Amino acid sequence: MPPNEPSDHALGRSRGGFGTKIHLVTDSNGVPLGAVLSAGQDHDSRYARPALHSIRIKRPGAGRPITRPKAVSGDKAYSYTSVRDYLAMRKITAVIPTRSDQQRIPSFDKKRYRKRNAVERCVGWLKWSRRVETRHEKLAVNYLAMTKLAMIRRCARLAA
Repeated sequence: MPPNEPSDHALGRSRGGFGTKIHLVTDSNGVPLGAVLSAGQDHDSRYARPALHSIRIKRPGAGRPITRPKAVSGDKAYSYTSVRDYLAMRKITAVIPTRSDQQRIPSFDKKRYRKRNAVERCVGWLKWSRRVETRHEKLAVNYLAMTKLAMIRRCARLAA
């Protein structure tokens, strides 16, 4: 069953008990653009594609929204051939470090990867919202709605 269906709770076992992962997409300034939820034990690489499909940026004066960034930064959990092939198929540069069991990529851009901290800072900021941090909602759709409200609040603060 795809994530975020009404009957899905996006709860799963992890080291600390039951948990939910937020797969967040931000721009290079840390402005949240989209989010997808998964159970705590689900692998991150399965949610790279849905997370990228969750964003659409309207261009001023153009009919179609932008859906393709120039580059995508991710941590080692997204270092799989399926993710890299998907990004290459869409002509997106993958700025993802290789895992220890993989062959190193000589063209890895460390300078661009350092900007990935914008995502981590945005996640940390979202966790300051009590409803996102403690997850009071039982259903994933309600929790995702609270996460998106926190994202809207973040965008409104950045715009002010």
